[in-house]
Amino acid sequence: MIRVVIADDQALLRGSFRVLVDSEPDLTVVGEAATGVEAVAVALEQRADVVLMDVRMPEMDGIEATRRIKDVSRVLVVTMFDLDAYVYDALRAGASGFLLKDTPPADLLTAIRVVASGEALLAPTVTRRLIEEFTRTPVLPRVKGLEGVTEREREVLVLIARGLSNGEIAEHLQVTLATVKTHITRLLAKLEARDRAQLVIAAYESGLVSAAS
Repeated sequence: MIRVVIADDQALLRGSFRVLVDSEPDLTVVGEAATGVEAVAVALEQRADVVLMDVRMPEMDGIEATRRIKDVSRVLVVTMFDLDAYVYDALRAGASGFLLKDTPPADLLTAIRVVASGEALLAPTVTRRLIEEFTRTPVLPRVKGLEGVTEREREVLVLIARGLSNGEIAEHLQVTLATVKTHITRLLAKLEARDRAQLVIAAYESGLVSAAS
């Protein structure tokens, strides 16, 4: 059973999400929060598997709340604001996924399961916006460098940053799915990244994606 916390300052939206999540046999809502402070408290108390996190909330925004619970719960940011800054800040804070509030219900349920399984949910449209933002306003690298990363691992990293799934990467490189997973495991270790989302950040901040685009 996947334990979910819903954090949003709109009671009607929280209620709608609760009904949707609780309708699934493998998902259950274990708490709600109307502020960022409440989100942190409930997530830590319930040891939630996934927190659906709004960005703009009273007392503490969803970005800071994400930063405080990232080591306990996986965070799926759900917001109406389709802005680069929010996507990037959420991922930097440790979020494992990013969805807009107009996402179809079935896609939201799938996203919860994907994030709970340890994967990151980064749609190609999101990664494209991030690449465009980095091209427009480059920043200094803030992640562990790519020293020690092999050429094939760099290829995999670029494809991850472009939003390809493991299966799509395997097809693109003409290797097995197991080989792709091995490369990703090694990338996570070498770059000291928590999950796939952090690998995307590493690809952008190292300049690898911009250089390859």
